[in-house]
Amino acid sequence: MAYSFYERLTALDDSFLELEDANTHMHIGSVGIFDAAPVTRADGCLDIDGIRNLMEVNLHRVPRYRQRLAWTPIAKNPVWIDDARFNLAYHIRHTHLPRPGDDRQLKRLAGRLMSQQLDRGKPLWEMWVVEGLEGNRLAIITKIHHCMIDGVGSAELMGSVMRAVADDGRHLDRPAPRWVPRPAPSPRELLAAEIQRRAREPFAALAALRRTAVHPFATAGAAYEAVQSVREVIGASLHAASPTPLNVEIGPHRRFDWFDMDLGTVKAVKASLGGTVNDVVLAILSGALGRFLRQRGLDVATLDVRAMLPVNVRQAADRDMGNRVATLVVRLPLEERDPRRRLERVTVETQSAKRSRQAAGMKMIEEIGDRTSASLLVQFARLAARSRTFNLVVTNVPGPDFPVHVLGAPMQACYPLVPLFQNQALGVALFSYAGRLYWGFNADWDAVPDLHDLVEGVGTDFDRLVDAAGVRSESTAAMAG
Repeated sequence: MAYSFYERLTALDDSFLELEDANTHMHIGSVGIFDAAPVTRADGCLDIDGIRNLMEVNLHRVPRYRQRLAWTPIAKNPVWIDDARFNLAYHIRHTHLPRPGDDRQLKRLAGRLMSQQLDRGKPLWEMWVVEGLEGNRLAIITKIHHCMIDGVGSAELMGSVMRAVADDGRHLDRPAPRWVPRPAPSPRELLAAEIQRRAREPFAALAALRRTAVHPFATAGAAYEAVQSVREVIGASLHAASPTPLNVEIGPHRRFDWFDMDLGTVKAVKASLGGTVNDVVLAILSGALGRFLRQRGLDVATLDVRAMLPVNVRQAADRDMGNRVATLVVRLPLEERDPRRRLERVTVETQSAKRSRQAAGMKMIEEIGDRTSASLLVQFARLAARSRTFNLVVTNVPGPDFPVHVLGAPMQACYPLVPLFQNQALGVALFSYAGRLYWGFNADWDAVPDLHDLVEGVGTDFDRLVDAAGVRSESTAAMAG
């Protein structure tokens, strides 16, 4: 038989494809801002060829970036195959703002780019290099489909392409490794492999049971815990959070805004008042959301508003791309106006969620989906959206604590983006990098025209929490628009 290559998607990866529609785009992204001087040629033009060459030299480290989707016959399960027509110039795109472009224009551009779905006939990523930003800066806007990678994997990918030293690019004198696409399987091969996989599943489950049979009590205990974990997650999905103006039918158009603050000050607040960095983040966001919804005429004291928090479960041995996350759902105390007590209440909520079986239950549902069909996970996700298990996603990804460079150009800031799910008009993502904490706010264009009010509120509530903690506040970044 002739050699061919393909890889199946996990149930979790597949679920991001199944959940996507014309209004719900399942790509993650970021806006990185760089000093443009090191990548500007003598004629004053950006060295876009040098940036493309940098990616080409490093692309062998992330083979998924040269792969596209294909589907098995009948069952229509997605698989990854090498894209024989891969063209790097299609994925790395060059554009500019009218000089001198400001941050407000850059945010509008990022929102428009994030409003467009990725082409499923090609590898599911784009990189937009944007010049013309005032202050001799450039931006790199990335879009990567969530079926390819999660937030932590995206941060690790950054480390594989960017460098910790201000390298001028001379190491790129060597040619890029030669890439030869592996032959794609025929529909008959895919069908035969799928039939064989389905036939092996009962035997694989039996083998796993036999491996644990020497510890029957441990096995029984583990089985009980697994069942209880799934029951807890399903039970939670049947209890709806409160309706809010942020939980409405969304369209395809996006607003993107951002804010950043000193990470050392956030850690000082944590050290003074307790909790974790993420607890401090949720306390700040709860204060800002409470004020935001009160401005819209809501009585937040009557609201049960919940955030879904992705939890990284990636192991040190995991080197493949894809998603390695579980989830926790916590209530946000929007009604609490005292910043110190609000942080205390958030800490109690997150500790309770961590002691629960939520993450284990979601992990079990994902594993069942891998053994059976991704449709189980997809239907559960749709149930959660319809029943409004949570109101918004808040994700916090750790990045490098040192500056990174592209061809010697230091990255000055990086604002992340999390996709919006059905009936969720706001998503908040955070990224820590080189001593600062960067917030990215993704919102539906029509449902949240006043997004800037929420962003300003984050700065206000951060200052209030700093004052309550009695710590010295480093400067927070002023918003440009």
